[in-house]
Amino acid sequence: MSRIGKLPVAIPAGVNVDIKDNVITVKGPKGELSQKIHSSISAKLEDGHLIFTRDSDDKEQRSLHGLYRSLVNNMVHGVSTGYTQKLELVGVGYRATSQNNILELALGYSHAIFLQLPKEVKVEAVTDRKSNPIITLESADKQLLGQVCAKIRSFRMPEPYKGKGIKFVGEEIRRKAGKSAKANS
Repeated sequence: MSRIGKLPVAIPAGVNVDIKDNVITVKGPKGELSQKIHSSISAKLEDGHLIFTRDSDDKEQRSLHGLYRSLVNNMVHGVSTGYTQKLELVGVGYRATSQNNILELALGYSHAIFLQLPKEVKVEAVTDRKSNPIITLESADKQLLGQVCAKIRSFRMPEPYKGKGIKFVGEEIRRKAGKSAKANS
């Protein structure tokens, strides 16, 4: 058995799970998500827990077993409590502002970058004096949130010499030593 696949997914109060034609739909206070699962993996709801089983023991089905259990577990966690990511802008003159679901970034380019975010993602940009601007993203969908964070980071990846760029809050950037001056002899 897959160690992750055999673990049951606990369904908290206020979350409804519907299984129909290999599509699992999860509804909760934060939203509604659905995931189509492979035909060789079956799911059933038993006294507040969602249990996944597979048809056979070949390698592909073992990997799919753990995959779909993890995806549905992330969906249940997302619709009940949600996911939050914080990005930090490190660099002189780097700014971020948000209005509705449009994020405006000033990242040292000759122009501002405007990013229209999906309606499932809520954004808040905070700029305090003497600290780096922080972008807070919230969503029920973990995959979508990660994709949006990766897109924002791609505008100015953290560089290893000065540490400038867009990074996750708490992320350690491996620093490199610059060129050393040539010694005169």
